[in-house]
Amino acid sequence: MNSIGTRHARGARSVLCPCRFLPQSRAAGGAQPSCRRCIAEPPHFDATIALADYHAPLDTLALDLKFHARLATAEEFARQLQAAFEATDAAAPDIVAPVPLSRRRLRVRGYNQAWSIGKPLARRLGAFADAALIERTRDTAPQAKLDLDTRRRNVGDAFKVQRNIRGQHVAIVDDVMTSGATLDARAFTLKAAGARRVTNFVALRTPQD
Repeated sequence: MNSIGTRHARGARSVLCPCRFLPQSRAAGGAQPSCRRCIAEPPHFDATIALADYHAPLDTLALDLKFHARLATAEEFARQLQAAFEATDAAAPDIVAPVPLSRRRLRVRGYNQAWSIGKPLARRLGAFADAALIERTRDTAPQAKLDLDTRRRNVGDAFKVQRNIRGQHVAIVDDVMTSGATLDARAFTLKAAGARRVTNFVALRTPQD
């Protein structure tokens, strides 16, 4: 998995949007660089740490983790996400939590691949790991099968915060970030509950929608 670290280093030199980890467009007046989507529609999360684009052969790693319980891959993702985060000047999160699965999907799969990354990542960052911080209040259609507008509607009211997070920096962990709609919906829920900052930690990021 050394190719992931190499890819991230190249991405860092090319200056990516700090929110969505997409190619950036510099705002007028020398402001912080942002991608076109963030300029047009600022997300509720504050930053995204990602290791690489979602493409062959790296997509196989994510699929093996998600559907074949290759949990050693999750440990390696966590290690490299920690290294990528420590290359920034951001303060460490207080809480690390995964994007939750519905009860039905968790029962069928037997594990949450995002939590498999999030638990060792929290340990490495010295943060509190909370698998149940957010409850998925309803099942949703798989995001990969939907267009962007439908993705937003699909997850718009799907989450609920389970405990007090006022003033906390919360890290959201997922294996793959596609449109960012699920992560944005969760960040909205966290900010509404009083979170001070929300950072996404994702193994792979689709280059574009």
